[in-house]
Amino acid sequence: MQGFIPGSVLGMILLFLCLFFKIIKPDNVKSVSVVLSKNMAVFFIPAGVGLMVYAEILSKSLFTILAAIAVSTVLTIVTVALIQDNFEKRRAKGGTK
Repeated sequence: MQGFIPGSVLGMILLFLCLFFKIIKPDNVKSVSVVLSKNMAVFFIPAGVGLMVYAEILSKSLFTILAAIAVSTVLTIVTVALIQDNFEKRRAKGGTK
């Protein structure tokens, strides 16, 4: 299988790059971002339906899924903690404010 990146991920990357390089001003996307943030629950409906449709298949792999969730959660917490610690050490040295 060739590399596939979902359109939503590509869109977020492009939006980030455009905001980072000041091609788009944050004020231009503020109104849309507020609407999307307020209606975030709508975006979880397809995932919830998918869980109901594939409940039998998911139940067969429940242990594997829970193990993957647990490991990824721990890795995320550790990564964020290390990055935060690094930033706090830099700030204490007077590097960045």
